[in-house]
Amino acid sequence: MKRLDRTEILFRILSYTVVILFAIATLYPFIFSIAMAISGEGPINRGEIILYPKDIQFRALLALLTGENSKKFWISYTNTLFYTLYGTLFSMVISIFAAYALSRTHLVFKRQISFFIVFTMWFSAGLIPTWLNYRDLFVNNRWGIIYGFGAQAFNILLLRNYFQGISKEIEEAAIVDGANEFQVLGSIYLPMSKSALATITLFYALNRWNGYFWNRQLVGDMEHPLQVVLQSMVQASSESSEIVEVLGYAPYSLAYSAIILSIIPIIIVYPYLQKYFARGVNVGGVKE
Repeated sequence: MKRLDRTEILFRILSYTVVILFAIATLYPFIFSIAMAISGEGPINRGEIILYPKDIQFRALLALLTGENSKKFWISYTNTLFYTLYGTLFSMVISIFAAYALSRTHLVFKRQISFFIVFTMWFSAGLIPTWLNYRDLFVNNRWGIIYGFGAQAFNILLLRNYFQGISKEIEEAAIVDGANEFQVLGSIYLPMSKSALATITLFYALNRWNGYFWNRQLVGDMEHPLQVVLQSMVQASSESSEIVEVLGYAPYSLAYSAIILSIIPIIIVYPYLQKYFARGVNVGGVKE
C-alpha cells in the first residue's frame, strides 16, 4: 500500500471534512422537520427545537391523516400523483419523439427547428404574456396543466445528444433487416438509452412533483397540487394560535407533518434512478 505524503494527507482530511459538512447541511432540514412534526406544542412555542424532538407526540400527524385537515391534504396528494404520473409520461413521449427526429441527419429544416427549440431557453415573452397565453389556451384544469407544460427544451436537447452518440452501424444493420423508424426507435435507441431516459424522467417527475406557481395561478382549489396546499398550511401555521388550545398540538407540527409526508415518494423512487443520473447527464455531451 502506497504511503501518503503530508500534502495528500492534508488534502484527504480537507476533502472528508467538506463532504461531512455538506452532508450535515443537507440532512439537517429533514431532521429538523421530523423533530418539529412530532414535538409537543410547548417546546415548539418556546423555540427549543433545534435538532431532536422534545415531548414527543403524534397528534399533528394523526390529525393530518384522519382529522379535519385530511380531506384537503389527500385530495392535493392525489392531484400531485396525477400530475406527476401522467405529466411525466406525456412529457417523456413528446421528448423521445422530438429528440429522435432531431437526431436524424435527413430531417428537413433540422437546423432551423433546433434553433427555435434552443431559442425558448434563452428568451421568453414574460410572466404576464405567458399567463395570458395559458389562459387563452384553456390551461385551467388538470389535463391542461399536463398538456400545457408537456416538454422542456433542455431535456429534448439532452436526449437528442444521447441519441446522436449511438452507433449508426447498429441502426444500419437493423434497416438492412427491414426495420422501420418506429422499430429502430423501440428496439435500438430506447434500450440503449436507459441512463438518459432515467435521468430525464427524474427531471420531469421532480418538476411535476414540485410544481407550485402555475398550478396556483391556473387551476381551482380542488385541483391544487400538494405544494400549493403546503404553502397555505405553512402560512396558516404562522398566523394561527387557537388550534393549540383546541387540539393540543402546535400549528407548525401540522405543517411539518405534511412536509415529511410529501417527500416520502421522492425518497423511495430516487435511489432507483440515482445510479443512472450522473451517467445520463454526462453521456451524450462528449463525442469521440
